[in-house]
Amino acid sequence: MFTSGSAILAAFLVIVLAVPLASACPFCGTVGQSLAQRRDAADAVAVAEAEGTAAPDASGFLAQRFRIDQVLRDTAHAAVAGETVPARVAGPIAGTAVLFGTVMAAGPQAAGNGRSWSAVAADESLLGYVTAAPAITLPAAERLRWFAARLEHPDPAIAADAFTEFGLSPFTAVRAAASGLDPARLRAWVSEPGIDARRRGLYGLLLGVAAATTDDPAVARDCLDALHRAVEAPADDFRAGFDGVLAGVLVAEGQAGLDSLERRGLFGREARALDQRHLLAAVRFAGESLTEAIPRERIIAATAALLASPAVAADATVDLARYQAWETVADVSRLWDTLGTDDPLIRRAVAGYLAACPLPAARQELERIGRQNPGMLKQALDAAALPAAR
Repeated sequence: MFTSGSAILAAFLVIVLAVPLASACPFCGTVGQSLAQRRDAADAVAVAEAEGTAAPDASGFLAQRFRIDQVLRDTAHAAVAGETVPARVAGPIAGTAVLFGTVMAAGPQAAGNGRSWSAVAADESLLGYVTAAPAITLPAAERLRWFAARLEHPDPAIAADAFTEFGLSPFTAVRAAASGLDPARLRAWVSEPGIDARRRGLYGLLLGVAAATTDDPAVARDCLDALHRAVEAPADDFRAGFDGVLAGVLVAEGQAGLDSLERRGLFGREARALDQRHLLAAVRFAGESLTEAIPRERIIAATAALLASPAVAADATVDLARYQAWETVADVSRLWDTLGTDDPLIRRAVAGYLAACPLPAARQELERIGRQNPGMLKQALDAAALPAAR
């Protein structure tokens, strides 16, 4: 029955153990390119006025014609003032826009003369922002200090783009940019009902950074108080950004932060399933980015404590395998006979963990499970060799 065990083991190691560390904010959701990235990747940048209405182009993407009024940058002689060009748009634009042009080989995407354009609606404020935004070649922390001052900017497009810059940045750069953060504004944003739900997680994380890096004990205390109030706040069905708030507690307090979350019962059976999903994400972040403040054994213990939660048991098992925490083999194997009886995702995670674990106890557990239900084990082992459906 275990003749394909080595192949399953190899596949599981590739899928789970070799997953790279997070390279950007794990609490910000999916963010696209920032305006500075689009600007610096373009061969030409221009200010233009919309002409006509938006309609699908030959490739099915929405496009609109624009008259170029001013060329801001042109490294490939791609733009001519007064020329009218088609550009792809996210939605119809009325009035001024900033155009990003790329010289490319002739094809359906090229808008004549081998050029492709995209457009973003822009007023005077956004045009100034696009022009002044620091180049992507500058150190990340230096860039983030500039964008930090524009988080929640009155212009929604600028506020969204500043958030995007943080969402694309690794935590090392975010921490290095701490001097650009405004703790008072972050404290307000974490608790403000009107804040975009997607941004709350980032602001919770940044508040933890502010608490951990300030030289002012009073500021640190105020930041911590705001984080703990956000943790204690009444929960709704979604509680957007809660994972970032929990991560902010861990950034600010390290092991003491884990202790406080345990005292609040977030690891217990009575905790809300969604809250425990957020908690596992925060613990995972700590395991990747806070290793100097929280020892590996604490991360493993916190992850193992979540094995009792049906909502996150499968993901916690995968994380334990990623940490190569083989000392939890007994706790993981018990899942097969408890939560795993009704959940194929848990059986998949347990089978993959046991197949990857080098300890004799794991082999013994696989053999025990195989004697009880060989077909179900084979199904789980086969599934463990495939990418997880997330």
